[in-house]
Amino acid sequence: MKDSKRDPTTQAFEALANTRHEAHYSLRLYITGMTPRSTDAIAAIKAICEEYLFGRYDLEVIDIYQHPEQAKAAEIIVSPTLLKRLPLPLRRLIGDLSNRERVLIGLDLAVGA
Repeated sequence: MKDSKRDPTTQAFEALANTRHEAHYSLRLYITGMTPRSTDAIAAIKAICEEYLFGRYDLEVIDIYQHPEQAKAAEIIVSPTLLKRLPLPLRRLIGDLSNRERVLIGLDLAVGA
């Protein structure tokens, strides 16, 4: 079927779906010190980013013990919390980031997500 005969809404949806896989991701990971839970969260998100977003992401790690004002401004009350700022929509993944499938779905990277 030619593009000119497809519904404009379908074309817009397909364009959005294609750009999602090329979009640049802006992520913030809020942790509490260098605890085992924090280091596990850092390792888990870095592994996912390197596998699925290589060259297309910025990951900022914020220790809420050292920068409580940033945690307050972002309304972070639980650690670890991963904040996906871009691409929209904004998402928060709270707690254990070792569940790979949950993180992929939260970042809109899972197949069929």
